[in-house]
Amino acid sequence: MRASDRAYEALRGDILAWRLRPGTPLSEIELAERLGVSRTPLRAALARLAVEGFVDTTRGRTAIVSDVSEHSVRGYFELREALETHAAKLAARRRDVAVFADLAERFDRATGLLDAGDIDSYYALIAEFDQALAVAIENPAFAASLDAVRAHLARARRMAADNAERLRRSASEHRLICEAIRDGDEALAASAVSAHLRHALTTILATLAVRDRQETPA
Repeated sequence: MRASDRAYEALRGDILAWRLRPGTPLSEIELAERLGVSRTPLRAALARLAVEGFVDTTRGRTAIVSDVSEHSVRGYFELREALETHAAKLAARRRDVAVFADLAERFDRATGLLDAGDIDSYYALIAEFDQALAVAIENPAFAASLDAVRAHLARARRMAADNAERLRRSASEHRLICEAIRDGDEALAASAVSAHLRHALTTILATLAVRDRQETPA
């Protein structure tokens, strides 16, 4: 793997996992030393992340991690709803019944993971669902577009990770989506996805509102 690709993957992973928070300055000297690359491939990685919207290079000489704002979250959710509702319809039409039956059962048991505080395992199950949906739609370009949108929203989702009740409802919503796809019910699959995304948006916007109030000087 090229040095610029290694730097890109490492930085993208840190941004998505919230290890690099919005507004964090991205010092080229510090990052190059930490990642073990020269500044030329590092700049290429930062430019790639800027194109994807994860890094903001418009506020001065030093790039920063882009903000997670109400405006950006709403925009990405609108795009994701358009993409994922259609993906659910295609998945219900072209599905592997056994795969989605298994996922439905595992989401039904997912409250056990959440009760145990094992949020990482729950998110791993979400990732399996996303991958199963990508395989089921049989359209790599479509799947790549959906994955790009999800990546941006993964940052916002991490902000609401301590909302245990929302995570339990999310598990139930995913179970319903899987059952609809399993049964080949395109309309129910699409409507279940739409309801899930709107509930998720409401929770994330509420979390953002709390954050903004806490960060606003009295």
